[in-house]
Amino acid sequence: MSQYELYRRSSLGMALTDTLDELIQDGHVDPQTAMKVLAQFDSSFAEALRTKVRSKATIKGSLHIYRSCDDVWTFFVRNATLRIDNETIAADKIKLVACTAKTAPA
Repeated sequence: MSQYELYRRSSLGMALTDTLDELIQDGHVDPQTAMKVLAQFDSSFAEALRTKVRSKATIKGSLHIYRSCDDVWTFFVRNATLRIDNETIAADKIKLVACTAKTAPA
């Protein structure tokens, strides 16, 4: 795995996965090709976030739980206030997943 696969759980990643599953079932794409497409999606998504997104976010709240496994950090924050650029969003709880910036060898 060359990149983290967590972007596959985004709405875009889920739509891609569903479409690839349908193409496999219909016999238009073989499973190996679908896996290559997903690997490219992971790489392209991470690259786009790294190079195209310039917004910064601030999160305030009460840290409820945090954990780290394989350089992936997960934070659960209660009574959170999320500020992105000039927009503020309040939530009872949020889950934040963060990964190290380095990429794994291909």
